[in-house]
Amino acid sequence: MNTVLNHGIKIGNEKLIKVTENASHRLTSLLQKQGRPHGALRVAVIGGGCSGLQYKMDLVDGPMPRDILVHSANVRVVVDPKSALFVSGSLLDFSDNLQKGGFKVTNPNAVAHCSCGESFAA
Repeated sequence: MNTVLNHGIKIGNEKLIKVTENASHRLTSLLQKQGRPHGALRVAVIGGGCSGLQYKMDLVDGPMPRDILVHSANVRVVVDPKSALFVSGSLLDFSDNLQKGGFKVTNPNAVAHCSCGESFAA
């Protein structure tokens, strides 16, 4: 269940997207470096990539009208309503791996992935 705040912003929960401790630490560090200690990570799904859909992630000051705001592992993640349909139940992790490091989304809705690991089909 989502709670609606001012400007149409909804409060979601970890059923939409859950953040691991590794991702939380990295995100907190990035936000601090940018001078946005109360900022958030925007996770969006856009068309493109080998399999038709791909993730776009940006650091933002906070949610926009109609966004869904999720608090997980002491960080904030914002997702637009359209992207929420694709990421529901996902896990956001971070790896320092030299070859395939960075933020990674494990998405139970993805029915196919490309070999590069950057796009998916739902």
